[in-house]
Amino acid sequence: MRCEKVNFAYYHGLVLREVSLHLGPGERAALIGPNGSGKTTLLRVLSGVLSPQGGRVWLDGRGLSGFSRREIGQRIAVVPQSLEVPFGFTVEEMVLLGRTPYLRPWRGVTGQDRQVAEETMAWVGIAGLSSRLFNELSGGERQQVILAMALAQEPEILLLDEPTVHLDIAHQLAILDLVRRLNQEKGLTVFAAIHDLNLAALYFRRLLLMDRGRLVADGSPQEVLSKERIAEVFGAEVGIQKHPAVDAPQIMLLPRSR
Repeated sequence: MRCEKVNFAYYHGLVLREVSLHLGPGERAALIGPNGSGKTTLLRVLSGVLSPQGGRVWLDGRGLSGFSRREIGQRIAVVPQSLEVPFGFTVEEMVLLGRTPYLRPWRGVTGQDRQVAEETMAWVGIAGLSSRLFNELSGGERQQVILAMALAQEPEILLLDEPTVHLDIAHQLAILDLVRRLNQEKGLTVFAAIHDLNLAALYFRRLLLMDRGRLVADGSPQEVLSKERIAEVFGAEVGIQKHPAVDAPQIMLLPRSR
């Protein structure tokens, strides 16, 4: 997947400005940046939910605008920050919603659809929750179900929008461990907007930094996460040290008044 000089504006002004990037097959990359920098909007453009007002998005050499919604749903899955469900769906019913791009008119869920859902729940580790109501689950369990629903689409590309934002430390690590396994074992191309810079550096080899609608850095965590760049983009003074267990930088927050 790639986009070239993509622009997008809401009624209050331009949000994406000349954004160009390329995601190779099987790549795992994180999108970082301050609140309001355009991360969610970029993911929506890449998923086809929003159409760029300038530039173009390509998927396997073909313009994304030329794909039907069904075709996009069979190639690209999106995991949102949260999902509100007003009905009493069970976990199994939620995961089966991921099969929607494969359903045919006047035909219900097939045995193949149920098999994919069961295999997906087992892979994610939520098979024991299949009969539980989605709205009764904890935040971490809900996020696992949403991830399973995305996997049931059998996509090639997984886009995640702040998948750990409302979770405690243990569930943050569990979700990102799952995402890494998906990339390594199933070969999914993964592109995730991540709020926590330390988690991004731990789990992703490539970071893309956004600031006011533009991509201002693209490289390894060591290349992108410098004290000077963080001060410029986030307006925060930090310290940076090497992680004690893995080859990744870790950011130390410094109080404004010491």
